[in-house]
Amino acid sequence: MAQLLRVQNFNVSGDGYGAGAAEEQSLENPFGLPNASDLFSWAGATASWPMRTDPGGSRGLDDYFTRDFARNIGAEIMGRNKFGPLRGPWENEEWRGWWGKEPPFHTPVFVMTHHKRPSFTLSDTTFHFVGGDPAEVLAQAREAARGKDVRLGGGVTTIRQFLDADLVDTMHVAVSPQIRYGSGVRLWESPDELRDRFHLEVVPSSSGVMHHLFWRR
Repeated sequence: MAQLLRVQNFNVSGDGYGAGAAEEQSLENPFGLPNASDLFSWAGATASWPMRTDPGGSRGLDDYFTRDFARNIGAEIMGRNKFGPLRGPWENEEWRGWWGKEPPFHTPVFVMTHHKRPSFTLSDTTFHFVGGDPAEVLAQAREAARGKDVRLGGGVTTIRQFLDADLVDTMHVAVSPQIRYGSGVRLWESPDELRDRFHLEVVPSSSGVMHHLFWRR
């Protein structure tokens, strides 16, 4: 079975903007957009949300996608902005990401950056800081994934790089139609832009989110 490069549970506003806008991101505002956590609220409300501390939560379609997030994933690729708000050379290598001592990835993670630093491990997640073009980074991640799929975690700029290089196999993008930002970093003006390379099905959820499912033609 082929190793897929999957975008999984990526969230955008109704006008196509994703979290992590570099010009607004900071330690105090990790998503770089006002009230950006609203984009993720559908997943946090599910029974399978991994950080849930109380019983309950919704079932159904949203819960299925939350459960599917880690299925057959052997490595993750992310951009530097997803890892943290620091820019330029690593002046403070004590910064080890937003997630504390137990990152949610549980796989090798390849952070794309022009400024390398030594790899480090937190719990069962090892972060590697790599340069190179998308194809080179994907080759490293696939080797580390040991036959499993690779998740392309974002942000928007990183996903666009891999789309432009025609390396993405499947995507699940959760669109919140009621949220509109008007500025930031945009995944698309319309998802129809990708129909030349991908099949697309749009499935509405009772939470109000529209789940966009893409797979390569």
